[in-house]
Amino acid sequence: MPPNEPIRRCILSGERDERGRLIRLALSPDGLVLPDAAARAPGRGAWLAPDRAALENAISKHKLKGALSRAFKSGDIGWPDDLPDRIANALQRQVLDRLGLEARGGTLVTGSDRISDAIAAGRARLLIHAADAAEDGRRKLDGRLFAARGETGIELPAGRAELSLALGRENVVHAAIVEKAAADRVATVLLRWRAYSGLNKRAVACESGSQGSSPVETL
Repeated sequence: MPPNEPIRRCILSGERDERGRLIRLALSPDGLVLPDAAARAPGRGAWLAPDRAALENAISKHKLKGALSRAFKSGDIGWPDDLPDRIANALQRQVLDRLGLEARGGTLVTGSDRISDAIAAGRARLLIHAADAAEDGRRKLDGRLFAARGETGIELPAGRAELSLALGRENVVHAAIVEKAAADRVATVLLRWRAYSGLNKRAVACESGSQGSSPVETL
């Protein structure tokens, strides 16, 4: 995350966190609330913690309408019935697009041998496994990365078919990011997608001391 990343507040839980760890919703011209994963749509936004269960609970208990009305300062608001799925798809698309950009930019390597070489050379900054990667392959690469950096790989909430398509390569099961800034870019969006998918707990900085002086904003 960039230093002093602006802080946003989840409209459902009231949690405050860096905007890159939350999900932005934007209002379309016809009053429909849609996901804005890249947080680039114009106008006022509403922010959600990446917690699909909490969102679905708010919808089922009719609490989302009020939260959105307060965030957008309008009562004329609706959302598609499949909003949770649309958010999941937007987060997936953002991660896979990001990985494709890193591959084309030369900061991503694939294949067990090339990844092992990158780990041995101290270049591997982030290791990613497809959801359907074989356990022995994961264990081998995780062991090498842990010996080198004290870290293990992260499972993608998608299989090798989706990963391969995103990278424009065949049968990609593992990938490694070999540049720090690129690893930070990928980790930010990947961890958010994983959190929304229920695969990992978010580390939410709720204490004021860990927040620095970043302002709380709604845009």
